[in-house]
Amino acid sequence: MTTTTPGTAAGSTTAPGAVGTAHTRVEGRDKVTGTARYAGEIPFTELAHGWLVLSTIARGRIRSVDDTTVLAMPGVLTVLHHGNAPRVEGDFTSMIGVPPDPSALLFQHDRVPHVGWPVALVVAETSEQAREAAESLVVHYERETHDVAFRSDHRDDRTNLPTAGDEADVTDKGDMAAELAASPVVVDEEYTTPEEHHTTMEPHAVTARWEDGRLDVVDSNQGTTWVAGELTQLFSLDPASVRVRSEHVGGGFGSKRVRAHQVAAVMAASALERPVRVVLTRRQTFALGGYRSPTAQRLRLGAGTDGRLRALEHDSLNQTSTMDTFVEPSAGATRVMYDAEAHRTANRAVPLDVPTPTFMRAPGEAPGSFALESALDELAERCGIDPIELRVRNEPERGPVSGLPFGSRNLLACFREGAEQFGWAERDPRPGTRREGRWLLGTGTAGASFPSGAVPSTAALTAEPDGSFTTRIAAADIGTGARTALTLVTADALEVPPERVRVRIADSDFGPAMIAGGSMGTRSWAWAVTAAAGELRERLALNADIPPEGITVRSDTTEAIGGLSAKERHSFGAQFAEVAVDTGSGEVRVRRMLGVFAAGRIVNPLTARSQFLGGMTWGLSMALHEEATRDENTGGLVGGDLAGYHIASHADVPSMEAHWVDDPDPDDPVGIKGIGEVGIVGAAAAVANAVWHATGVRHRDLPIRPDRVLSAADGREA
Repeated sequence: MTTTTPGTAAGSTTAPGAVGTAHTRVEGRDKVTGTARYAGEIPFTELAHGWLVLSTIARGRIRSVDDTTVLAMPGVLTVLHHGNAPRVEGDFTSMIGVPPDPSALLFQHDRVPHVGWPVALVVAETSEQAREAAESLVVHYERETHDVAFRSDHRDDRTNLPTAGDEADVTDKGDMAAELAASPVVVDEEYTTPEEHHTTMEPHAVTARWEDGRLDVVDSNQGTTWVAGELTQLFSLDPASVRVRSEHVGGGFGSKRVRAHQVAAVMAASALERPVRVVLTRRQTFALGGYRSPTAQRLRLGAGTDGRLRALEHDSLNQTSTMDTFVEPSAGATRVMYDAEAHRTANRAVPLDVPTPTFMRAPGEAPGSFALESALDELAERCGIDPIELRVRNEPERGPVSGLPFGSRNLLACFREGAEQFGWAERDPRPGTRREGRWLLGTGTAGASFPSGAVPSTAALTAEPDGSFTTRIAAADIGTGARTALTLVTADALEVPPERVRVRIADSDFGPAMIAGGSMGTRSWAWAVTAAAGELRERLALNADIPPEGITVRSDTTEAIGGLSAKERHSFGAQFAEVAVDTGSGEVRVRRMLGVFAAGRIVNPLTARSQFLGGMTWGLSMALHEEATRDENTGGLVGGDLAGYHIASHADVPSMEAHWVDDPDPDDPVGIKGIGEVGIVGAAAAVANAVWHATGVRHRDLPIRPDRVLSAADGREA
């Protein structure tokens, strides 16, 4: 089995610079020297600055906006609110099949659905003037009783709703009651995960202006054609009159789509006939940037004494807003990972007076894998079977719910390789037996999966007269190394060195292309680039001379992707963690983590390793740190900033490795699957399972805070 060591290629036999060989980022020097400019940094002539005013109540109506005094303040140009803003159109579905974010329907009514709802935009000559004026604006409200308390027994839930990814909300096969009754070993537990926030390094920022009859938007987003399409429909514009660019993006994780700040900037630019920039503060992103909903998940497993599953039920509940329904598909991973005679999954949502949740790195799979893989660990304990062996015994031959064949499924190869690398064979299965001074030591593991899809995209490839090549595609590089990956894919497809390739991305004028999301970006874009390269090579074979304007071909993968046979296509992985727990202080330290993944052909091992490690770090953070708490009295977040919202830091990640096994996808022209999200899946469960192994106490609620460790230890001793 071929694996990587950190920073090296997976058994690559390709030429230097080709796909599969480590390559530094093509824009790396620009980023580390500050030459690369982000959406909030690019200068424009006569630039005005907008500052959003957010509601201070959780539910009610706006009675009045007293803007007279503010309009007289120095530098203030206008104040937009529901009483004077233009109408926008919100009855549509975007290019990736989701409705617009409710906050994008800006200033359309006097209703306030949650704390932090945008109620006005103050625009001034400078950002300082805009902020001072915005903080001086007086808004009168009619307050109503609100409910922000998420509980698993909340009676107002919504069922039979589509989930993210258009999955069925409920899947059901077999006789659950009968199989559970006939199972000698049963696990029936509830697992909870808290509200989590994206906290991207670069806050949301946008500049909008009208130039020569076209709306020009410079934005920080995950898909320029997605944003352009939604703005076109919101403002009822001709698609040809809207251009969106997003040259550099400092992280997205699912949060950077069309939201209130872009719509506000377009409204103000139209009203003032000059460029307007709106940048969200860190605190504002906690209200307007989206988040991962808290979940309450019930797992019921029925198995024989040999650990083979007879019954598997996964019921997940999450919160959503009263404006829109976003269902976190936490039971989605269960539909893929393990089979049983009776198999049932359900995703439900309860509406509360909170912002609408959204996609967040590995939506569904991240919280769902914590519950599922923790429950599998509990089953292994009760059956007296090694956790990896239990998973081997429950490895399905086909999709447990769909019945479709797997495109490839190398999950067990990941476990085998990971067990060898991690030293799993030396593990004493008894919990609480290893100690170093005040520390109890334990190890845990968990499985991972994430869908591997592709979305039709277009690309243009030009052979230049000087012998170089230019790729144009509306891809987005949100810090993942997409530019570099597409440079290598283009070079490989044309059989030229990467130095002869220039890649231009993130411009909606380049035509429709998949967003950076769902682990489908590189796969979708590379498919389009490869198709264009094939046609260009044919054209070049027929043309000895390249004209001054070059030779350009354009591809569209709609037909090719539409012709794919139905299969279960996923990336897989195995997560391992070792922890040290001090039951006297409640401190939990992760000493080392290992992830081994089967994620298709790895385009660039250098940036791929970074992606895997980033996901694993987030899983550690999810297990031990991240938790956004809402004040039931005010409806707002307690500590909605990076001082109050804790995330993992370098000190929390002493030793971490990411390896992968050979796993090319035969249905993809480059063999790609997708790596952006599978790295986080299962990581939190591996840490939680390791904490059980260290202490003998099971934690079913994340994060595993010191107070919870202390309470659990006291309860055990009592």
